[in-house]
Amino acid sequence: MTRSTPIAAAVVGIALSAAAAGALTAPPASARSATRQIAAPAGVPLGGCPNTPADSFWHADVSKLPRHPGSQAYISSVGPTRKVKADFGAGLWDGGPIGIPITYVKPGQPKVPVSFEYAGESDKGPYPVPRDARIEGGPNSDGDRHVLVVGTGTCKLYELYAAYPRPDGGWRAGSGAVFDLKSNKLRPAGWTSADAAGLPIAPGLVRYEEVAAGRIDHAIRVTVPRSQKKYVWPARHFASGSTDPALPPMGLRLRLRAGFDTSRLPRQARVIAEAMKKHGLIVADNGSSWYISGTPDERWDNDQLRALGLIKGSDLEAVDSSSLMADPDSAAVRSR
Repeated sequence: MTRSTPIAAAVVGIALSAAAAGALTAPPASARSATRQIAAPAGVPLGGCPNTPADSFWHADVSKLPRHPGSQAYISSVGPTRKVKADFGAGLWDGGPIGIPITYVKPGQPKVPVSFEYAGESDKGPYPVPRDARIEGGPNSDGDRHVLVVGTGTCKLYELYAAYPRPDGGWRAGSGAVFDLKSNKLRPAGWTSADAAGLPIAPGLVRYEEVAAGRIDHAIRVTVPRSQKKYVWPARHFASGSTDPALPPMGLRLRLRAGFDTSRLPRQARVIAEAMKKHGLIVADNGSSWYISGTPDERWDNDQLRALGLIKGSDLEAVDSSSLMADPDSAAVRSR
């Protein structure tokens, strides 16, 4: 199972020009105004909290958006014959759970200090991360080691990349970010998060509860092996030094072609494929071709998830989602 490398993304982000770096220190007023409270979406919540506001880009219907003029080049660069793979499931892989887990903590969870290797683009602690928080790949993982924590009382999402517990009860990490699940506020332009694109990870994960309910109401996180030195809304950060226009930028939205027959897929894969048609995929990190992200769960049927391999890169297309943007510093989509 190939793991991605957001550390490289953080290095690129920190190498911004002095002018750009100065612009990052004070987000514009529009970013601050994007904290207005929005109704919760109708989908399965995150521990009782909204999985981002209902008008967030995560929930946008992209099935009717125009095809991106660079779609063919993007698909070709990632791999038209490469198969879609669920990078999550039941059981263990290399001794650890398969997928990116979410830890839910109740009100009153003590906050602990967190030190960051890339502190300049990380939200300062303390974070309410318990000592036994679930780590991507397990406690002995040498991969991305994401730690995602949802505070069910505050509906705040705390995400760490390359997270390791410290003997004093705190944590050290490569980078970290805090998101308000009730807000459409984006990170400052140019900033990474625990993910290369500067976006939250948890809202884009496929969760078993959603598939069991029969519908996923949001876009899905996907990785590509090489990306462009560019990001497009709603992403905030790039993770490459290449200016090749054939490579996808961070934040690129893709979808499964309308003509793909999902009826031949088993139920778990079919629910995911239908979400790929309506809400699409969002390029969020460098990694293996067409790996989609989800949470580990013993209720997954790995054989059903493997059926997603019937979908190849050539069955996907990039879309032009620029018409959705209402404000470059807000995750909210334009009212229609």
